[in-house]
Amino acid sequence: MDNIDHGININALTFEVTNRVRQYMKGLIEYGGSDLHIKANAQVRARINGEIVPVTKEKMSKEDALTLAKEMLRGRFKEFVEKKEIDFLYVYDEKIRFRGNMFFQMDGVSAVFRVIPVDIVTIDELELPSALHKFTDLSRGLVLVTGVTGSGKSTTLAALIDAINRKHRKHIITIEDPIEFVHKDRKCLINQRSIGQDSLSFANALRSALREDPDIILVGEMRDVETIDTALHAAETGHLVFSTLHTLDAKETINRIISIFPAEDQNRIRNTLASVLGGVISQRLVKTVDGKKTAAVEILFNTSYIQKLILEGRDLEIKEALDQGTQIYGTQSFDTALLKLYREGKITEDEALRNASSPNDLKLRIEGMQSEIDMGQSGGSATPHSDTNYEADIFGLKED
Repeated sequence: MDNIDHGININALTFEVTNRVRQYMKGLIEYGGSDLHIKANAQVRARINGEIVPVTKEKMSKEDALTLAKEMLRGRFKEFVEKKEIDFLYVYDEKIRFRGNMFFQMDGVSAVFRVIPVDIVTIDELELPSALHKFTDLSRGLVLVTGVTGSGKSTTLAALIDAINRKHRKHIITIEDPIEFVHKDRKCLINQRSIGQDSLSFANALRSALREDPDIILVGEMRDVETIDTALHAAETGHLVFSTLHTLDAKETINRIISIFPAEDQNRIRNTLASVLGGVISQRLVKTVDGKKTAAVEILFNTSYIQKLILEGRDLEIKEALDQGTQIYGTQSFDTALLKLYREGKITEDEALRNASSPNDLKLRIEGMQSEIDMGQSGGSATPHSDTNYEADIFGLKED
Protein backbone atom coordinates (compact mmCIF):
# COMPACT_ATOMS: atom_id res chain seq x y z
CA MET A 1 0.00 0.00 0.00
CA ASP A 2 2.85 2.34 0.87
CA ASN A 3 4.45 1.73 -2.51
CA ILE A 4 1.20 2.45 -4.31
CA ASP A 5 0.68 5.67 -2.38
CA HIS A 6 4.27 6.69 -3.02
CA GLY A 7 3.77 6.17 -6.76
CA ILE A 8 0.61 8.23 -6.69
CA ASN A 9 2.44 11.03 -4.87
CA ILE A 10 5.23 11.03 -7.44
CA ASN A 11 2.74 11.18 -10.30
CA ALA A 12 0.85 13.97 -8.57
CA LEU A 13 4.08 15.94 -8.06
CA THR A 14 5.09 15.47 -11.67
CA PHE A 15 1.70 16.65 -12.87
CA GLU A 16 1.73 19.66 -10.54
CA VAL A 17 5.21 20.81 -11.61
CA THR A 18 4.55 20.30 -15.32
CA ASN A 19 1.17 22.01 -15.14
CA ARG A 20 2.70 24.97 -13.30
CA VAL A 21 5.37 25.40 -15.99
CA ARG A 22 2.69 25.17 -18.69
CA GLN A 23 0.86 28.02 -16.97
CA TYR A 24 4.05 30.08 -17.12
CA MET A 25 4.33 29.22 -20.81
CA LYS A 26 0.74 30.33 -21.32
CA GLY A 27 1.52 33.64 -19.66
CA LEU A 28 4.63 34.08 -21.79
CA ILE A 29 2.56 33.54 -24.94
CA GLU A 30 -0.22 35.89 -23.76
CA TYR A 31 2.23 38.72 -23.15
CA GLY A 32 4.20 38.18 -26.34
CA GLY A 33 7.37 37.12 -24.54
CA SER A 34 10.16 35.20 -26.19
CA ASP A 35 11.85 33.10 -23.47
CA LEU A 36 10.88 31.43 -20.19
CA HIS A 37 13.67 30.93 -17.63
CA ILE A 38 13.44 28.20 -14.99
CA LYS A 39 16.17 28.00 -12.33
CA ALA A 40 16.35 25.78 -9.29
CA ASN A 41 15.93 27.74 -6.04
CA ALA A 42 14.94 30.92 -7.89
CA GLN A 43 11.91 32.78 -9.16
CA VAL A 44 10.69 31.94 -12.63
CA ARG A 45 11.47 34.73 -15.07
CA ALA A 46 10.56 35.61 -18.64
CA ARG A 47 12.01 37.77 -21.38
CA ILE A 48 9.32 40.21 -22.47
CA ASN A 49 10.09 43.06 -24.86
CA GLY A 50 13.76 42.26 -24.43
CA GLU A 51 13.85 42.47 -20.63
CA ILE A 52 14.10 39.68 -18.03
CA VAL A 53 11.23 40.07 -15.55
CA PRO A 54 10.00 37.87 -12.66
CA VAL A 55 6.65 36.24 -13.37
CA THR A 56 5.95 34.69 -9.98
CA LYS A 57 6.93 35.36 -6.40
CA GLU A 58 7.36 31.68 -5.56
CA LYS A 59 10.63 29.88 -6.20
CA MET A 60 11.12 26.70 -8.18
CA SER A 61 12.65 24.23 -5.74
CA LYS A 62 15.67 22.13 -6.61
CA GLU A 63 13.54 18.99 -6.41
CA ASP A 64 10.82 20.42 -8.66
CA ALA A 65 13.36 21.52 -11.27
CA LEU A 66 14.80 17.99 -11.35
CA THR A 67 11.30 16.51 -11.60
CA LEU A 68 10.59 18.81 -14.54
CA ALA A 69 13.76 17.63 -16.29
CA LYS A 70 12.85 13.97 -15.85
CA GLU A 71 9.32 14.50 -17.15
CA MET A 72 10.20 16.61 -20.17
CA LEU A 73 13.27 14.63 -21.23
CA ARG A 74 12.08 11.15 -20.27
CA GLY A 75 14.17 8.76 -22.40
CA ARG A 76 16.84 11.44 -22.88
CA PHE A 77 17.29 12.17 -19.17
CA LYS A 78 20.28 9.82 -18.96
CA GLU A 79 21.90 11.69 -21.88
CA PHE A 80 21.26 14.96 -20.02
CA VAL A 81 22.97 13.67 -16.87
CA GLU A 82 25.96 12.49 -18.89
CA LYS A 83 26.37 15.59 -21.06
CA LYS A 84 25.27 18.14 -18.42
CA GLU A 85 23.29 20.14 -21.02
CA ILE A 86 20.80 19.22 -23.71
CA ASP A 87 18.68 20.75 -26.49
CA PHE A 88 15.16 19.48 -27.04
CA LEU A 89 11.73 20.42 -28.36
CA TYR A 90 8.62 20.73 -26.22
CA VAL A 91 5.19 20.71 -27.87
CA TYR A 92 2.83 23.00 -25.97
CA ASP A 93 -0.15 22.53 -28.30
CA GLU A 94 -0.92 22.24 -32.01
CA LYS A 95 0.02 25.89 -32.60
CA ILE A 96 2.92 26.54 -30.23
CA ARG A 97 6.17 24.70 -29.59
CA PHE A 98 9.19 25.58 -27.49
CA ARG A 99 12.87 25.10 -28.21
CA GLY A 100 14.26 24.02 -24.86
CA ASN A 101 17.72 23.88 -23.37
CA MET A 102 18.38 22.33 -19.97
CA PHE A 103 21.65 22.53 -18.12
CA PHE A 104 23.12 21.97 -14.69
CA GLN A 105 24.29 24.93 -12.61
CA MET A 106 25.53 25.28 -9.04
CA ASP A 107 22.02 25.16 -7.51
CA GLY A 108 20.63 22.34 -9.63
CA VAL A 109 18.82 22.29 -12.97
CA SER A 110 18.01 25.34 -15.11
CA ALA A 111 15.98 25.48 -18.30
CA VAL A 112 15.28 28.05 -20.98
CA PHE A 113 12.28 27.73 -23.30
CA ARG A 114 12.13 29.77 -26.53
CA VAL A 115 8.69 30.20 -28.14
CA ILE A 116 8.40 28.80 -31.67
CA PRO A 117 5.05 29.52 -33.35
CA VAL A 118 3.85 26.80 -35.71
CA ASP A 119 2.53 29.41 -38.11
CA ILE A 120 5.42 30.86 -40.10
CA VAL A 121 5.32 34.64 -40.42
CA THR A 122 6.08 36.00 -43.89
CA ILE A 123 8.80 38.48 -44.83
CA ASP A 124 6.20 41.20 -45.27
CA GLU A 125 4.35 40.37 -42.05
CA LEU A 126 7.66 40.64 -40.17
CA GLU A 127 8.05 44.11 -41.75
CA LEU A 128 11.49 43.14 -43.04
CA PRO A 129 12.92 45.12 -45.97
CA SER A 130 11.31 44.09 -49.27
CA ALA A 131 14.79 43.62 -50.75
CA LEU A 132 14.99 40.31 -48.84
CA HIS A 133 12.62 38.78 -51.40
CA LYS A 134 15.55 38.82 -53.85
CA PHE A 135 17.28 36.10 -51.83
CA THR A 136 14.36 33.74 -52.46
CA ASP A 137 14.98 33.87 -56.22
CA LEU A 138 18.67 32.95 -56.13
CA SER A 139 19.56 29.64 -57.77
CA ARG A 140 22.94 29.16 -56.09
CA GLY A 141 25.28 30.70 -53.53
CA LEU A 142 25.65 31.12 -49.78
CA VAL A 143 23.20 33.34 -47.89
CA LEU A 144 23.95 34.04 -44.23
CA VAL A 145 21.59 35.41 -41.60
CA THR A 146 23.60 36.82 -38.70
CA GLY A 147 23.11 38.48 -35.34
CA VAL A 148 23.36 37.86 -31.63
CA THR A 149 21.29 35.21 -29.87
CA GLY A 150 17.64 36.22 -29.82
CA SER A 151 17.85 38.63 -32.75
CA GLY A 152 15.33 36.69 -34.86
CA LYS A 153 17.67 34.79 -37.18
CA SER A 154 15.59 31.59 -37.15
CA THR A 155 12.37 33.50 -37.78
CA THR A 156 13.88 35.29 -40.80
CA LEU A 157 15.29 32.03 -42.19
CA ALA A 158 11.89 30.38 -41.82
CA ALA A 159 10.26 33.27 -43.69
CA LEU A 160 12.79 32.96 -46.54
CA ILE A 161 12.28 29.19 -46.85
CA ASP A 162 8.51 29.63 -46.69
CA ALA A 163 8.61 32.18 -49.52
CA ILE A 164 10.63 29.78 -51.68
CA ASN A 165 8.25 26.96 -50.79
CA ARG A 166 5.29 28.97 -52.09
CA LYS A 167 6.71 30.00 -55.47
CA HIS A 168 9.38 27.56 -56.64
CA ARG A 169 9.50 23.80 -57.26
CA LYS A 170 12.66 22.76 -55.45
CA HIS A 171 14.02 20.11 -53.10
CA ILE A 172 14.94 21.69 -49.76
CA ILE A 173 16.89 19.92 -47.01
CA THR A 174 17.14 21.56 -43.60
CA ILE A 175 19.70 20.51 -40.98
CA GLU A 176 18.83 21.90 -37.56
CA ASP A 177 19.54 21.45 -33.86
CA PRO A 178 16.71 21.08 -33.02
CA ILE A 179 14.08 21.57 -35.75
CA GLU A 180 12.23 24.77 -34.93
CA PHE A 181 9.77 25.77 -37.63
CA VAL A 182 8.04 22.88 -39.38
CA HIS A 183 7.53 23.45 -43.11
CA LYS A 184 4.74 21.70 -45.02
CA ASP A 185 5.41 20.57 -48.58
CA ARG A 186 3.81 23.14 -50.85
CA LYS A 187 5.49 23.62 -54.22
CA CYS A 188 8.72 22.32 -52.71
CA LEU A 189 9.68 18.93 -51.32
CA ILE A 190 11.16 19.63 -47.87
CA ASN A 191 13.14 17.15 -45.77
CA GLN A 192 13.94 18.41 -42.27
CA ARG A 193 16.66 16.67 -40.25
CA SER A 194 17.43 17.11 -36.56
CA ILE A 195 20.97 16.72 -35.21
CA GLY A 196 21.06 13.92 -32.66
CA GLN A 197 17.85 12.31 -33.86
CA ASP A 198 18.34 12.17 -37.64
CA SER A 199 22.08 12.76 -37.99
CA LEU A 200 25.13 12.81 -35.74
CA SER A 201 26.48 16.25 -36.72
CA PHE A 202 26.01 19.23 -39.01
CA ALA A 203 29.10 18.25 -41.00
CA ASN A 204 27.88 14.65 -41.53
CA ALA A 205 24.39 15.75 -42.52
CA LEU A 206 25.71 18.40 -44.88
CA ARG A 207 28.07 15.98 -46.62
CA SER A 208 25.22 13.51 -46.96
CA ALA A 209 22.89 16.20 -48.29
CA LEU A 210 25.12 16.69 -51.31
CA ARG A 211 24.18 13.14 -52.39
CA GLU A 212 20.44 13.66 -51.82
CA ASP A 213 19.65 15.75 -54.90
CA PRO A 214 18.98 19.05 -53.09
CA ASP A 215 18.45 22.44 -54.71
CA ILE A 216 18.54 24.28 -51.39
CA ILE A 217 20.22 23.34 -48.10
CA LEU A 218 19.56 25.11 -44.82
CA VAL A 219 22.24 24.60 -42.18
CA GLY A 220 20.98 25.77 -38.79
CA GLU A 221 24.38 27.03 -37.72
CA MET A 222 27.91 26.93 -39.11
CA ARG A 223 29.76 25.93 -35.95
CA ASP A 224 33.12 24.63 -37.16
CA VAL A 225 35.67 24.67 -39.96
CA GLU A 226 34.44 21.42 -41.49
CA THR A 227 30.83 22.61 -41.72
CA ILE A 228 31.83 25.99 -43.17
CA ASP A 229 34.15 24.38 -45.71
CA THR A 230 31.46 21.91 -46.80
CA ALA A 231 28.86 24.69 -47.04
CA LEU A 232 31.17 26.71 -49.28
CA HIS A 233 31.74 23.62 -51.41
CA ALA A 234 27.99 23.04 -51.68
CA ALA A 235 27.45 26.62 -52.83
CA GLU A 236 30.38 26.31 -55.22
CA THR A 237 28.86 23.21 -56.85
CA GLY A 238 25.59 24.93 -57.68
CA HIS A 239 23.43 24.69 -54.55
CA LEU A 240 21.74 27.50 -52.66
CA VAL A 241 22.84 27.30 -49.02
CA PHE A 242 21.28 29.23 -46.13
CA SER A 243 22.87 29.36 -42.70
CA THR A 244 23.48 31.51 -39.62
CA LEU A 245 26.43 32.95 -37.75
CA HIS A 246 26.64 34.82 -34.45
CA THR A 247 28.26 37.91 -35.98
CA LEU A 248 27.22 41.55 -35.72
CA ASP A 249 27.40 42.71 -39.33
CA ALA A 250 28.45 41.80 -42.87
CA LYS A 251 32.06 42.91 -42.42
CA GLU A 252 32.53 40.81 -39.28
CA THR A 253 30.78 37.86 -40.97
CA ILE A 254 33.25 37.84 -43.83
CA ASN A 255 36.19 38.20 -41.44
CA ARG A 256 34.87 35.39 -39.19
CA ILE A 257 34.53 32.90 -42.04
CA ILE A 258 38.00 33.59 -43.38
CA SER A 259 39.80 33.82 -40.02
CA ILE A 260 38.42 30.52 -38.70
CA PHE A 261 40.62 28.68 -41.25
CA PRO A 262 44.38 28.12 -40.87
CA ALA A 263 46.51 30.95 -42.28
CA GLU A 264 47.67 28.84 -45.24
CA ASP A 265 44.04 28.32 -46.35
CA GLN A 266 42.74 31.85 -45.90
CA ASN A 267 43.51 33.11 -49.41
CA ARG A 268 41.69 30.12 -50.89
CA ILE A 269 38.68 30.69 -48.65
CA ARG A 270 38.62 34.43 -49.43
CA ASN A 271 38.56 33.66 -53.15
CA THR A 272 35.88 31.02 -52.74
CA LEU A 273 33.73 33.28 -50.52
CA ALA A 274 33.98 36.17 -52.96
CA SER A 275 32.77 33.83 -55.68
CA VAL A 276 29.90 32.02 -53.94
CA LEU A 277 28.55 34.53 -51.41
CA GLY A 278 24.98 35.39 -52.30
CA GLY A 279 24.46 37.84 -49.48
CA VAL A 280 24.40 38.59 -45.78
CA ILE A 281 21.39 39.61 -43.71
CA SER A 282 22.41 40.95 -40.30
CA GLN A 283 19.80 41.77 -37.66
CA ARG A 284 19.56 43.68 -34.40
CA LEU A 285 16.32 43.90 -32.44
CA VAL A 286 15.64 47.44 -31.22
CA LYS A 287 12.96 48.87 -28.94
CA THR A 288 10.14 50.77 -30.62
CA VAL A 289 8.47 53.83 -29.12
CA ASP A 290 5.49 51.68 -28.05
CA GLY A 291 7.69 49.33 -26.03
CA LYS A 292 7.81 46.50 -28.56
CA LYS A 293 10.66 45.22 -30.73
CA THR A 294 11.49 45.57 -34.40
CA ALA A 295 14.44 44.44 -36.51
CA ALA A 296 17.06 46.81 -37.85
CA VAL A 297 18.50 44.95 -40.84
CA GLU A 298 21.78 45.34 -42.67
CA ILE A 299 21.62 43.87 -46.18
CA LEU A 300 24.56 42.85 -48.37
CA PHE A 301 24.18 41.50 -51.88
CA ASN A 302 27.36 40.21 -53.48
CA THR A 303 27.59 42.77 -56.25
CA SER A 304 30.66 43.00 -58.47
CA TYR A 305 31.97 45.83 -56.30
CA ILE A 306 31.43 43.92 -53.04
CA GLN A 307 33.13 40.91 -54.64
CA LYS A 308 36.11 43.11 -55.51
CA LEU A 309 36.32 44.41 -51.92
CA ILE A 310 36.28 40.86 -50.53
CA LEU A 311 38.94 39.66 -52.97
CA GLU A 312 41.23 42.59 -52.17
CA GLY A 313 40.71 42.37 -48.41
CA ARG A 314 39.13 45.83 -48.26
CA ASP A 315 36.54 44.77 -45.70
CA LEU A 316 36.51 48.17 -43.97
CA GLU A 317 34.98 49.70 -47.10
CA ILE A 318 31.98 47.36 -47.12
CA LYS A 319 29.77 49.57 -44.90
CA GLU A 320 30.11 52.54 -47.24
CA ALA A 321 29.54 50.31 -50.27
CA LEU A 322 26.26 49.05 -48.80
CA ASP A 323 24.90 52.58 -48.50
CA GLN A 324 26.11 53.48 -51.98
CA GLY A 325 24.15 50.54 -53.40
CA THR A 326 20.86 51.29 -51.62
CA GLN A 327 19.02 52.81 -54.56
CA ILE A 328 20.23 50.31 -57.17
CA TYR A 329 20.56 47.02 -55.27
CA GLY A 330 18.55 47.49 -52.08
CA THR A 331 21.61 47.12 -49.84
CA GLN A 332 21.92 49.10 -46.62
CA SER A 333 24.12 49.41 -43.56
CA PHE A 334 22.84 49.10 -40.00
CA ASP A 335 23.08 52.84 -39.49
CA THR A 336 20.93 53.49 -42.55
CA ALA A 337 18.38 50.94 -41.31
CA LEU A 338 18.28 52.70 -37.93
CA LEU A 339 17.97 56.10 -39.61
CA LYS A 340 14.94 54.84 -41.58
CA LEU A 341 13.29 53.49 -38.42
CA TYR A 342 13.89 56.84 -36.70
CA ARG A 343 12.57 58.80 -39.67
CA GLU A 344 9.42 56.66 -39.66
CA GLY A 345 8.87 57.44 -35.98
CA LYS A 346 9.29 53.81 -34.91
CA ILE A 347 12.31 54.30 -32.62
CA THR A 348 13.73 57.17 -30.62
CA GLU A 349 16.99 58.95 -31.40
CA ASP A 350 18.56 57.48 -28.27
CA GLU A 351 17.63 53.96 -29.34
CA ALA A 352 19.03 54.55 -32.82
CA LEU A 353 22.33 55.85 -31.47
CA ARG A 354 22.53 53.07 -28.85
CA ASN A 355 22.42 50.42 -31.58
CA ALA A 356 24.46 52.20 -34.25
CA SER A 357 27.71 50.85 -35.62
CA SER A 358 29.03 54.44 -35.82
CA PRO A 359 27.03 56.54 -33.34
CA ASN A 360 28.85 59.79 -34.13
CA ASP A 361 28.24 59.43 -37.87
CA LEU A 362 24.59 58.56 -37.32
CA LYS A 363 24.20 61.56 -35.00
CA LEU A 364 25.41 63.84 -37.78
CA ARG A 365 23.01 62.24 -40.26
CA ILE A 366 20.11 62.71 -37.86
CA GLU A 367 21.01 66.34 -37.28
CA GLY A 368 21.18 66.85 -41.02
CA MET A 369 17.60 65.69 -41.50
CA GLN A 370 16.01 67.30 -38.42
CA SER A 371 14.28 69.99 -40.46
CA GLU A 372 12.50 67.30 -42.51
CA ILE A 373 11.17 65.30 -39.58
CA ASP A 374 8.01 65.96 -37.65
CA MET A 375 9.39 65.48 -34.17
CA GLY A 376 5.93 64.73 -32.87
CA GLN A 377 5.84 61.51 -34.90
CA SER A 378 9.12 60.27 -33.49
CA GLY A 379 8.25 61.15 -29.92
CA GLY A 380 6.34 59.12 -27.41
CA SER A 381 7.62 57.14 -24.52
CA ALA A 382 8.28 53.44 -24.37
CA THR A 383 6.28 51.30 -22.01
CA PRO A 384 8.30 50.71 -18.80
CA HIS A 385 8.63 46.97 -19.13
CA SER A 386 9.94 46.24 -15.67
CA ASP A 387 6.84 47.84 -14.12
CA THR A 388 4.36 45.89 -16.23
CA ASN A 389 1.43 44.62 -14.14
CA TYR A 390 1.34 40.96 -15.10
CA GLU A 391 -1.94 39.26 -14.28
CA ALA A 392 -1.99 36.83 -11.37
CA ASP A 393 -4.16 34.23 -13.11
CA ILE A 394 -1.64 33.87 -15.93
CA PHE A 395 1.75 34.04 -14.24
CA GLY A 396 0.88 32.89 -10.74
CA LEU A 397 1.62 36.19 -9.00
CA LYS A 398 -0.05 36.77 -5.66
CA GLU A 399 -0.55 40.48 -5.16
CA ASP A 400 0.16 41.86 -1.69
